[in-house]
Amino acid sequence: MRLSARIVNTAASVAVLIGCLSLAAPAVSVAGAVEDGKKIAFSKKKGNCLACHAIKGGKLPGNIGPPLVAMKARFPVKNDLKKQITDARVKNKHSIMPPFGPHQILKSGEIDKVVEFIYTL
Repeated sequence: MRLSARIVNTAASVAVLIGCLSLAAPAVSVAGAVEDGKKIAFSKKKGNCLACHAIKGGKLPGNIGPPLVAMKARFPVKNDLKKQITDARVKNKHSIMPPFGPHQILKSGEIDKVVEFIYTL
């Protein structure tokens, strides 16, 4: 009887530990995605967001596009920001923002990382 209780107790402890670890993993991957997204956004060979936008931490920003601040207020739904970055022409057919998705300037995963970064601003 005591052995069964110990087995159940150990199994429950392991289950709780695994549950805690699975909750911690997304925070680490999101932080990594934010850093990767920043590198892509600041890269002249990839996102090059600084060519048109002022971004905190960026050097020599452009002023063609709006400054990227208060992004959660401007895009309460993160997927709307993703759509804007993927292809701004959907919302404004005269947009001069490059269609990063359709023109394959960035891969889908890279766009996701840029969205994670921009959404922190």
